[in-house]
Amino acid sequence: MTFIRKVLKFIDNLSETAGSVGKWFALLLVAAGTFETISRHVFGSPTIWAYDTLSMAGGTLYLLGASYDYLHNAHTRVDLIYSRFSPRIRALIDMVASLFLFFPLVTVMFWYSLKWTIKAWKINEVMFNSFWYPPAGPYRTVFTLGLFLLVLQGLAKLVRDVYLFVGGTPIDNA
Repeated sequence: MTFIRKVLKFIDNLSETAGSVGKWFALLLVAAGTFETISRHVFGSPTIWAYDTLSMAGGTLYLLGASYDYLHNAHTRVDLIYSRFSPRIRALIDMVASLFLFFPLVTVMFWYSLKWTIKAWKINEVMFNSFWYPPAGPYRTVFTLGLFLLVLQGLAKLVRDVYLFVGGTPIDNA
């Protein structure tokens, strides 16, 4: 059981770190957006790099934050009924939802993003939404990494849910 706790803690630390890194991209979003707005509307001189920078920073923030949100149960949920159940029943609901909804979707997304990332590096793909043409490989890699961390955090949550449902107590308090 100690090994499982260490693995779960390691996954949690990865998600915490991803969230800590990802939050800095919010600052980049604000800075690039502000610069582009002032440049475009005050000086009449739009940039060629702002759109791609905003898109990549937003995607990075979102994907590095996904596992962090999942760790802290901060994702959006309508829980009018769910919150009334006991922790064990909620764990059962979470297990079923994970196995039939979460893992099939996130695993397929991860698989395709991995293929997409490998191809981007092989062909030296560039982003072509603007005339800046930044390389796509680094962004695609972050995208895949974010999904991988989300899968790992989902597995950690599933292990905790199984332990709670079967044993009746949370794994961290056992």
